[in-house]
Amino acid sequence: MAHTEKTAQRYSAEKAAFHAALSAFAPTLGQFIARGGEWTVKGFIDVFQNIYTISADTKVISEVLELHLFPHLYDFARSIGYSLEPATHQNWYPDLTFVNKENSEIKFAVDLKTTYTDASRPGFCNGFTLGSHGEYFINRDSSKNIQYPYSKYCAHYCLGIIYTRAQLAAEFEMRKYSIGELSDIPSVIKRFTFFAAEKWKIASDKGGSGNTANIGSIKSIPDILAGNGVFALAGEEIFDDYWANFGKIQIETADGKRKPMTSFDEYIAYRGLDSDIKNDRTAASGVQI
Repeated sequence: MAHTEKTAQRYSAEKAAFHAALSAFAPTLGQFIARGGEWTVKGFIDVFQNIYTISADTKVISEVLELHLFPHLYDFARSIGYSLEPATHQNWYPDLTFVNKENSEIKFAVDLKTTYTDASRPGFCNGFTLGSHGEYFINRDSSKNIQYPYSKYCAHYCLGIIYTRAQLAAEFEMRKYSIGELSDIPSVIKRFTFFAAEKWKIASDKGGSGNTANIGSIKSIPDILAGNGVFALAGEEIFDDYWANFGKIQIETADGKRKPMTSFDEYIAYRGLDSDIKNDRTAASGVQI
């Protein structure tokens, strides 16, 4: 059994309480950042009281959303008896570490993740990356690129934000506004959905981004909200083993050649597991993805 699971079992009551609190808190975040369904951030202001519109670039939106939410997350942590530690270095995992004030051994990893709805497929989004499956994921006592070793966390959560991108004219990002025109500035994003989920419950069996060693999420919004990912039936231990060996285990193809394991079907066959652990993810969305 992985160290993380042992930690989670030891503090199962605390995990249940944290899970309930975070799950209840996540849907309330909209009141802090949206009005009438639109983002209340309109741009950046300088000392001359000029407002420069915010870019529609997803990285910019993600960063500003995090800054917008941090004060409310600090308040939430204090309200449930936790301190909050942002990642010490950029690109370290996780974004936030919740540490129990009475027992510092009780820690929860929370990554803030944002994505946008897929305009061409109603009910789907662009998906999230759920952290690395590299060094710190494989070696649970490693301190490389992680706030605390992976094994020190009772559970690993995604605090997710799904939004819709506004369709704005190209010249919008070139404009400058005055304070008096604030109400005229359109929001670049709108219609937010907030949720909290353990990352293994919304994980897919595919990488999350390009050539980097990131775990990808499923993309069906109803399944994300239901925690109905690829490993939902198999469990966290199988999720851990799959991603620790993703691209490393060599399997034989039908033509007798060898290739790296890159799908859950291949993993099930290689380990000789019951195919019933595979989740077709049709319960919530009606669509397999």
